[in-house]
Amino acid sequence: MTPLQALYDSKRMTAADAAGLVRDGDTVVVPTGVGEPPALLHALSARRHTLREVAVSQILPLRKFAYLDADTRAHVRHDAYFFSGATRPGGQAGWVDYLPAYFSELPLLIERGLSAADVVVSMASPMDEHGYFSLSLAPDYTMAAIRRARVVLLEVNPNVPFANGDCLVHISRVAGVVESEEPLFEVGLPAIGAVQQAIGKYVADLIDDGSTLQIGYGGIPDAVVMQLQHKRDLGIHTEMIGDGILSLIESGAVTNRKKTFMPGKAVATFALGSRRLYRTLHRNPTIEMHPVDFTNDPYLAARNDKLCAINATLQIDLIGQCGSESLGHLPYSGTGGQVDFVRAANRSRDGKAFIVLPSTAKDGAVSRITPVLSPGTHVTTSKNDINYVVTEFGVAELRGKTAKQRAAALIGIAHPDFRGELRDAARKMNLL
Repeated sequence: MTPLQALYDSKRMTAADAAGLVRDGDTVVVPTGVGEPPALLHALSARRHTLREVAVSQILPLRKFAYLDADTRAHVRHDAYFFSGATRPGGQAGWVDYLPAYFSELPLLIERGLSAADVVVSMASPMDEHGYFSLSLAPDYTMAAIRRARVVLLEVNPNVPFANGDCLVHISRVAGVVESEEPLFEVGLPAIGAVQQAIGKYVADLIDDGSTLQIGYGGIPDAVVMQLQHKRDLGIHTEMIGDGILSLIESGAVTNRKKTFMPGKAVATFALGSRRLYRTLHRNPTIEMHPVDFTNDPYLAARNDKLCAINATLQIDLIGQCGSESLGHLPYSGTGGQVDFVRAANRSRDGKAFIVLPSTAKDGAVSRITPVLSPGTHVTTSKNDINYVVTEFGVAELRGKTAKQRAAALIGIAHPDFRGELRDAARKMNLL
């Protein structure tokens, strides 16, 4: 037995014993999405009644663990970096709190002690011969948290790929190893209807060969992806790598050859998709997983010429303010990386930042293009950052346009049923 293997064996423990290392008042940092370790979080949930004032901080939880319980919030609570279906009801009811922040700046907040990180729990690949684990599924803010944490607990699973990039943790930094073999959580492609396809075609027509892509999550961004398979020499510099991007890689549309920053490499900070995607990450020299302060740094991402950022919003007003994370005052998702990549694309030479949205909501009953944002709406992307806005009725290019020009352009891509009332409102606001 090698010294590294002996060290590994000395740190093996049950999930219950690992959860026992959490103390009252600790903040437990959990990676994005598939990076969350189910055995460890089930074990933490099981002992929640014995704890006081423990916080769990995470972006995009995928499972509703038992600790997500209003009745035991005083024992273990959730502080969201970004809401998901598992945490949204608690956020809207007020017993789940949230941290407003750009995705790119979460590591900075952790490093400066502005956001606590006492314990880190994460999925990890098996250890390699040099004593390293790969946090391939989501290095995001987790790598920064590991540098600050008192306790690092890894759920080691052979289904987790060993990816390249700045996502490696040495056994000497780990307090406890819990072994599991259950299949990784899989997320399929969203449903794509006629509206999404129409929006996707408008965007795809504006993306040139040789562009580098950042693609957000959702039906419309994936509809764009499906219409890019005939393009050539695309590159990837994104926060999320999913099955949509995998389809572009497999079709040959993505080569990364024309990238002007990290040529030859697809770069991301978390993976969310199928087993096929996770297998593709394993020891793949053309894909690297990095922390989010690297992938989403607008200055670094903008070093890619022709960077095209594609992100969705819930509502936009007539001067271009985007409300992408709340329904009125009720939280829905979070800031995420939208602003990071809009700013990166704006800085990129020949870059293009797209904000996409269906023209209506509630089965056509309300317009998503509105005179002003609904009261209480959290502004995500400001009017000063916005560029291309795309609905199923066309494209409005806003950057460099006056307020009146913006209003006219946005009304032109609104649903025809609402254009009259939007014009009336714009006149009252002196925007037409």
